[in-house]
Amino acid sequence: MMYNNSLWGILVLIADIWAIVNILQSGADTTKKVIWTVVVLLLPVLGLILWFFMGPREGKS
Repeated sequence: MMYNNSLWGILVLIADIWAIVNILQSGADTTKKVIWTVVVLLLPVLGLILWFFMGPREGKS
């Protein structure tokens, strides 16, 4: 059972890192990048879901 929780935590960590990298590479202004990064860091699962559906869709700058 403990391995399932560890695996879930690792997957969430990988997904959050991926989201933060994409946020920082986006063409959004710096304020939006900071806000989205803080949301993903403070609310790892919910922040990732919110960013995925509501985050900036602009290409890389």
